[in-house]
Amino acid sequence: MQKLIKYLIILLLFLGISDSYGQRRKKPQNLIHYDFQKLHFGFTLGMNELNFNIQKNSNTITNDTLLTLLSNSQKGFNLGIVSNLRIGKYTDLRFIPTLVFGERHLHYEFIDNNQVSDEKIKRIESTLIDFPVYIKYKSARYNNFRTYVLAGVKYSLDIASQEKINDEGQEIVKLKKNDLMGEIGFGIDYYLEYFKFSPQIKLSYGILNLLSEDETIYTKSINRLNTNGWMISFTFE
Repeated sequence: MQKLIKYLIILLLFLGISDSYGQRRKKPQNLIHYDFQKLHFGFTLGMNELNFNIQKNSNTITNDTLLTLLSNSQKGFNLGIVSNLRIGKYTDLRFIPTLVFGERHLHYEFIDNNQVSDEKIKRIESTLIDFPVYIKYKSARYNNFRTYVLAGVKYSLDIASQEKINDEGQEIVKLKKNDLMGEIGFGIDYYLEYFKFSPQIKLSYGILNLLSEDETIYTKSINRLNTNGWMISFTFE
């Protein structure tokens, strides 16, 4: 994840620098009245990688047969609708309901009385409907591009949650349906002839404990389970 963020930052800086060098002389601007609209809409699509922050139960790790517990992130994709309200010269309020498909793996390693290890992988799939609200702060426009940062919070509903189902002895790891996350991000707006194109990256940090506790070793070994992840989006407005 850190390498991906570093490469994306380098890419965005390169695009910005290249565009600014290529536009030293004033050129005709595309969509010259675009930023004066009070309200506009669009759509966004991209990819994500979800993971867990795990707070382990130290007593279980020490006294039981569980040796290790790790979380592995997996790739997914997302599709959303953009609503943008202009509230200032450089400031927008954005609401972007998004459908997110994601997956995470929990890796457990156990050891029995004969010192033989056994690895179990719990695969957790999520289908999320996100309702984020952001404040977007933009730089001054230079010819046909500008940079921006954004920050906000989002409520996330997992419609694939198995919190209430009967696992029929499968000992699945159940997550609660509702989550609340803080998000920060940055990107670049490119004003093309007919629409605005914006690549961006956002980082998410979960606030709520998602673990639905039961009496299996898979959940007894965890005190808290929080979501984190990143999302790369390409927005068309």
